[in-house]
Amino acid sequence: MNQPHIIDLAKILDKRGNLSFFENDNQIPFEIKRSYWIYDVPGGEHRGGHAYKTNREFIVALSGSFDVVLDNGKEKKVFHLNRSYYGLYVPEMYWREMENFSTNSLALIVASTDYDEDDYIRDYSEYTEKINNA
Repeated sequence: MNQPHIIDLAKILDKRGNLSFFENDNQIPFEIKRSYWIYDVPGGEHRGGHAYKTNREFIVALSGSFDVVLDNGKEKKVFHLNRSYYGLYVPEMYWREMENFSTNSLALIVASTDYDEDDYIRDYSEYTEKINNA
């Protein structure tokens, strides 16, 4: 589970509209401590630009699309999220950026920890130093 990967969610099809869901420990590999969402991102803007020391996240595009760029200090990988029936698991100690938001996109993020500013690494040089000395 230490690698980022896409997790498919349940997809219950119904002519009245489809339904997807996730639950602690059933679909995602952590207990949810915090939820937040990102919306109304102006064209060309980026979100993120940090890593977490201990926090893990699960990111879903509830509406629209966007890219999540993950960097482990050696290589970058881009995940394009554009469906509400799968999401991206992001382990701790991955530098993350979100970009290429479509109009009216809505990103839901659930996290394994409560908010703690001390858990953030906001300087890329500091991040690569920590990764390379681990």
